Amino acid sequence: MAGANKPVIAVLNASTDVLELLQEALEDEGFVTVRAAVPEIKRGSEDFVAFLKEHDPAAIVYDVSPPYEENWTFLRLLRDTEAAKGRPFVITTTNKRALEAAIGATDAHEVIGKPYDLQEIVKAVHDALAARR
Repeated sequence: MAGANKPVIAVLNASTDVLELLQEALEDEGFVTVRAAVPEIKRGSEDFVAFLKEHDPAAIVYDVSPPYEENWTFLRLLRDTEAAKGRPFVITTTNKRALEAAIGATDAHEVIGKPYDLQEIVKAVHDALAARR
């Protein structure tokens, strides 16, 4: 769990390499990070609600990969769980235009297309936390 002044940020992605890069960038900024692989959540081998209850993240960085419509629907299911309500999401994706075409307008705090600068994610997390206050 986090120290008194260090918000916990959950990073959810299918790529172990990206999970590690995002964790490093966020921890360099003073956040505590926890991470999970999206495929494990989809398969049910990682319980999303239990993960949120255990770590109580202040924000969630979540990657939507192709097929966009299917994975956006899955994200919406996760966001609609009681445990996720009120938590800001920063969404990353390999093709922002394709995701936006598949889903239309989004209520995610921010959708960031790849390739992205890691500092762009850090800024989006800061902005999401500031908007939550």
